[in-house]
Amino acid sequence: MEQDKLPQQKLDYHLLFLLFLIAIVSAIAIHSAQPSLPAKLQHINFAAKQLQWYVIGAFVIAVTMLIDYDRLFHLAWYLYGFGMVLLLGLELNVPGTVTIKGATSWYSIPGAGNFQPSELMKIFMIIVISRIIVIHREKYPEPTIEDDFKLLGKIALAMAPPLLLLIRQPDMGMSMVYTAIAASLVLVSGIRWRIILGIVFSGVFAASTLVFIFFQFPDFFHKYILKEYQLDRFYGWLAPYEYSNEQGFQLIRSLLAIGSGEMYGKGYKNLDVYLPEAHTDFIFGIIAEQFGFIGASIVVSLFFLLVYRMVHIALESHDVYGSYLCAGVIGMITFQVFQNVGMTIGLLPITGLPLPFVSYGGSSLATYMLAIGLVLNVRSRTKKFMFSSDE
Repeated sequence: MEQDKLPQQKLDYHLLFLLFLIAIVSAIAIHSAQPSLPAKLQHINFAAKQLQWYVIGAFVIAVTMLIDYDRLFHLAWYLYGFGMVLLLGLELNVPGTVTIKGATSWYSIPGAGNFQPSELMKIFMIIVISRIIVIHREKYPEPTIEDDFKLLGKIALAMAPPLLLLIRQPDMGMSMVYTAIAASLVLVSGIRWRIILGIVFSGVFAASTLVFIFFQFPDFFHKYILKEYQLDRFYGWLAPYEYSNEQGFQLIRSLLAIGSGEMYGKGYKNLDVYLPEAHTDFIFGIIAEQFGFIGASIVVSLFFLLVYRMVHIALESHDVYGSYLCAGVIGMITFQVFQNVGMTIGLLPITGLPLPFVSYGGSSLATYMLAIGLVLNVRSRTKKFMFSSDE
């Protein structure tokens, strides 16, 4: 019987095949970017290390598949607490922490490189917020407006501690990802749209107010709101050619690389434009320069199909908790793809967020694979029935 099949017999091969194709794209892009890396990194084969992390990620998926995602429902707050301990360790600068470019966001693991706990905390946030929504909806099956605001308050309280720690590190890019995860789950939580639209308009109003203060009261803005160094990325984004030697340097190089690729690209390893962080943050520029608009479009299409497949799995699930888990993963991956591609073409400010599954990075790739494992877990335990309940 279909509903009695074991989880390993119900793997979603469509999702795994898309992941396999993206892994190939990642290996090719990182290998081609090797010659453009600084001399001190030339001895490291990042493409081989990326494939090693994919193998580790496959093991992570396998382990995740062995655990019924319902168990995560009961372990949610324990996982949240574990993640907070790791983030607090960074704040307290315990032995083993690593500071890069002014941000203390990593632990050094002997023999394995650096580990970023905020990556793992993203998954824990998805698990916790999904649990909060499920319990709230069970308690209030026919919620009033007041109940909806209670749910928003619960989600905000869960989000506040890790967000405050991330802002202090500082890690604005990761803070934005956490916000995107919460937003995606709020959208599917059943909260009234007029409340959601009210939050959106409030955010627009707050941003407009900050812009007004920046232009009318610059001294107050720099003293109490944002420091000058925190505004550098906005300067480089809005006026890159005026700050071409500093804040706008990365964006200008990225635009040159992508533009020079034109329609069909220059060919594999034909790279004429130097791109800083070529194998990590700006890997999309490397792809566009070599394979042009066609190649870049194929990569974006692969992500579109990946997200589409996960949406399909979320809608197929008969368990609301499983659907919420999928929604959180979808929000996380979709936002990071949009942010990374957007920053390389000047549509969004540069935040340092990698392109999921493609950019080189051990802890980030392992986290994405864990997220895919969650989605596959939901799919593997979704039962199919011959007759629907209403027939």
